[in-house]
Parts: sequence; structure tokens; C-alpha cells
Amino acid sequence: MNEFETKLAAVLERTIPGFRQMISAERLSGGASQETYRITIEDDAGQRLLAMRRAVGGQYEMPDETRPGLPVEAMLMQVARKAGVPEPEVFHVLDRSDDIGLGFIMEWLDGETLGARILKAPELDEIRPHLARQCGQILARIHAIDPVATGLAPHLETMSNEQFVLKMWDQYKEFTTPAPMIDFTARWLLENLPPEGTPRLVHNDFRNGNLMVSPEGVTAVLDWEVCHLGDPIRDLGWICTNSWRFGRRELAVGGFGELDDLLAGYAEESGTHIDPAHVKFWEVFGSYWWAVGCLKMAEHWRNGPDQTVERPGIARRSSECQVDCVNLIIPGPVVLVEAQESMSSIDMPTIDELLVSVRDFLRNDVRSETEGRTNFMSLVASNSLDIVIRELQLGPRHLEGEHQRLAALLATTGPVMDLRWQLTTALRDGSMALDHPGLAEHLRTTVVNQVAIDQPRYSGFTAATT
Repeated sequence: MNEFETKLAAVLERTIPGFRQMISAERLSGGASQETYRITIEDDAGQRLLAMRRAVGGQYEMPDETRPGLPVEAMLMQVARKAGVPEPEVFHVLDRSDDIGLGFIMEWLDGETLGARILKAPELDEIRPHLARQCGQILARIHAIDPVATGLAPHLETMSNEQFVLKMWDQYKEFTTPAPMIDFTARWLLENLPPEGTPRLVHNDFRNGNLMVSPEGVTAVLDWEVCHLGDPIRDLGWICTNSWRFGRRELAVGGFGELDDLLAGYAEESGTHIDPAHVKFWEVFGSYWWAVGCLKMAEHWRNGPDQTVERPGIARRSSECQVDCVNLIIPGPVVLVEAQESMSSIDMPTIDELLVSVRDFLRNDVRSETEGRTNFMSLVASNSLDIVIRELQLGPRHLEGEHQRLAALLATTGPVMDLRWQLTTALRDGSMALDHPGLAEHLRTTVVNQVAIDQPRYSGFTAATT
């Protein structure tokens, strides 16, 4: 065993009754912000599985303004379990004496967690039509938890709707990436804020992909790491956000159910009837929030601590979220640029051919010879090369069109990046109105053509171009 495994085994020996030996500890794919492990142990009853959530790289990161921290996440799961929310039992919360970073060890539950598989797995065919209503019931139980009586309130940030919008806008402004559609959406959200209510416990990442589902229904609500106190309807809008429908845009709730069923389940459990317009606000916010979150992945990759190939790939998904904002608040026709043949300094092989050869090696040869996280990362890397290939084909004309529109919109000239910053600044300081002539058309055309490069198979791109 390596040093990490030796230390983990020592923790298990101290904390798991009947423990005899650790057989394996495998880091699972996914989990861009935290690490998840499947641990196989032998105890007095035989072999069994445990799960562990850990800070990336085994850090001892302190809770910041965006996350309550893994120890509080464990506390949230324990409180939710007592309130009737399906949760695994938490066995041990890691501390510095364990010497493997912040995190916690919990019961392993069986069920499907991959969002796309939840939509397709044959064994879930019977339960799938009932999941939206069940999600509504579970959310009502979460929102009924008293944060004061349970001791959660001191550990969680309280945010008004306006504060939440501004908080994400401020995070995005820290990046050196001008994305005018994000600024436009922030302005729209601030001009369409729903009324404030009593702050309630908000899971804040309740979605398809953070639910464990079996043929019996939802068996666990996962990833409480961004929980806060605020408008609970945020959770209902988030599970309806298109990023988490996994291609089935026509089914609003996670790609598996209808909004009416979600709201009916919520009303059955809570007695509260929710206005669909209130949900739409948070659906727009959801795409805005994740657009900023994706860009944050690029900063993490550039500055550490987790410089895996996954993070820049996720960062490119920001344009998917932006096109969802386009479809929700400024829909309309777009003109797509045509691909051009990429240039090469020699006849053979061309740039495209070199990239295709490496992409196919990763996607076919490497994946056929690996499993687990390496297998997943090779797919991520091959997808990134697909983006590079499309950028070579579409990027020059896309950038040229953006440059021309910006010059006309701003009535000035200059390099395209300077003009993009000018538009971004005008949206931030309010000097350009949201209904400024040509603004919506420019943003729509720019974002949709960017998605054509980043992910043309995304359902939001299809919706924007049909």
C-alpha cells in the first residue's frame, strides 16, 4: 500500500467496528470539486463497501464564502437523514489527526448516480415516471428542516436573492474572461428578482447526477457541499436547469419528469403551491450560476490544486449554460458560420489529421486498455481534442463575425478582445440597456456559434438552431 492507503487503513481500523483489513480504495470518476472513493474492507461479517468524500488532493481547506466545508456537509447529511431524506449513514468525519485531509467516511449505498444512465437504464423504467414527484417530496422535507434547532444555522451563509446574483457576478468578475452573455443575464436577473421570503435550508445542488436512484426510487441525496440559507425555490429551479437534463430537454425535471409532477409532490408534502414563474427565475439563475462555475474550473486548472485534464474541459461548458440563458430570455433566429479548411505548413499530415490521430488513440486504444478514472480521463481528453478540431474549422469565421457585430454595436473599432471588454464593461456599469438595438441579436449569434465549437450535440444548441 502507498502512504495514503496506509493512513486510510489506520483510520478505518480506529473507527469501523469489526474492521480487519482494507482491500482497496479506488477514486471514482467525476467529482470535479471533491474526491469520491469506493473502499472495500473486510470486517467480522466478511467483505463490504464504504464510501469516502475528501477534499481535492487531501487538503485541509477551510470553509469559504461558497462552501460550508466537508465537516458541515457530513452534519447536513446526518440532519437530513433524521428528517426523512434518503441519506447514507456517516461513520466518521476526518480531522487533522487522521492526516489524510478533510472529508468523511460513510455507508455505501447501491444505486445509479450517473445522470445519463438514470434516464436510460432499463431497470429504472418503472420508477422513472415517478421520480419528479418524489423529488418534490424530498425537497419539501429538506426545506422544512429548522436550521436553528438543528444547529446548522451558524455554519451556513444566509443570502437574499439579490445577494446570490451579485455574489456569482462578483466571482465571475474576478476572472480575466469577458463573457457578455453572463453580464447580460446578471442584469436580467436583478431586474426580475422574486419577492423575498423566510430563508430556508437550500441544498443548492439538488439535481440529476447528485441523486442515487434504484428501482425503488431515490435512495440518497448527494453532495451537500454548497448548501446555504435562502430562497428554497432555488432547488426546484436547479433540478430543471437544462445542463442536468442530459439531452432530454423536453422533460423539465432532470430529463426524467414533468414540472407539474415536481410541484405536485412538493405541495403534497409541504402544503405550499409554487408559482412556475418563480421556478423559471431560478432556472435562468441555474444556467447563469453554472456558467460562472464552469469558468471557475479554468482558474482552478491554471492555479491548482487539481490540474487534471477534466477541469479545462468543464470550463468550455460555460458556453452551453450561456446558450440556455439565450433560449430562456432572448430566443430568436441565428446564422451559423460555415467551416473552413484548416491550414497546414506541409501537405501531410495536416493539423486536423494529427489531432484526429491523437484523439482516436485516446478514445479507442487507451480506453480499451484501461478502466476506472484513467478510462474516464482519456475520454475527457479526446473530447477536448474534438473542441480544438472544431475551433480550427469554425473559429476564424466565428471571431470575424463577432468582431464585425461588436464594431457596429459599439460604433467603434479596435481588436476584438478590446471590443468584447468594452461591451462587458457597458453591461456591468449599466451604460448599455438590455434592450439596446442589436444587443440581443449579437449575444445570441455569438453564444450559439461558440457552442457549435464547444459542443454541437448539446440540446440547448439544437433548441437555438431549430
